[in-house]
Amino acid sequence: MKNPESRPVLQWSAAMALSGTIGAVVLESGAAAPAVAFARCLVGGVLLVVWSLARGWFRDWRPTRRDLLLAVAGGLLLVGNWVLLFASYSLSSIGVSTVVYHTQPLILVGMAAMFLGEKVGRSHLARAGVAFAGVVVISLSAQGDDGQPVRFAGIALALGAALLYAGASFIAKQLKHIRPHLLAAVQLTVGAIVLAPALLFTPLPSSAPGLLWLLLLGTVHTAVMYVLMYASIGKLPTTTVALLSYLYPVVAVVVDMLAFGHRLTWAEGLGMLAVLAAALAPQRTKAEMRDARPGIPSRASR
Repeated sequence: MKNPESRPVLQWSAAMALSGTIGAVVLESGAAAPAVAFARCLVGGVLLVVWSLARGWFRDWRPTRRDLLLAVAGGLLLVGNWVLLFASYSLSSIGVSTVVYHTQPLILVGMAAMFLGEKVGRSHLARAGVAFAGVVVISLSAQGDDGQPVRFAGIALALGAALLYAGASFIAKQLKHIRPHLLAAVQLTVGAIVLAPALLFTPLPSSAPGLLWLLLLGTVHTAVMYVLMYASIGKLPTTTVALLSYLYPVVAVVVDMLAFGHRLTWAEGLGMLAVLAAALAPQRTKAEMRDARPGIPSRASR
């Protein structure tokens, strides 16, 4: 019998691999963080709205007030997360910012346990601890692209982005009864509206290459990637989402090395191995699967 989680696992893994290349696109665009986030929201939002209209999904959608409020709140968290993360790249490096940012799966698991009563198995706690230790080692031993130790401001911005993204993911799991295309369209529209005034201070790039990089970010790394994320996150256990998310920092560090010549120290390499070991470990034992209870119902409870 086919595993019902196979497709969601592939979708989430593909989204995480794409996420690992976002930093390179952001830096190549040459734009400031708020402008990059605005372009991402605008291009991705327009594409998703047009697609949803063409499929007739808006005609059948009757959102409740609660759903709309949660969707808007999730959009605001996503926007704040992007601005902080994009700003952190230039203060450290793509790889360093990304691995520090990747503390967000641990925060997400904590939120699910605190607010939804999800059980967290001992084996997952152990793997999360190993992965977190790897992230800490990378952060403490890393150097920026200029060969100097990374600045604390960059690490602080990445940690702030992690907290906001964990909150956005927590909200998305509560809205899994909404078609992912519609949810993403609403959240990106909210982001474009909120960030539009920032263009007065951080304008879009004036060069064609810069605009093309932002177009790529909005299409592939937003419209396509977030559909994959929203289509899969509600169908997977929180622990699976958290562990597979470690593909994101690994890809980002590799891109940082190949595209920007970032040199890994032995400590950074050791940290990467710890993250990979945690991500590739078996998901849950049979005993844990037998004892675990569903954390989130398939439909919103009233």
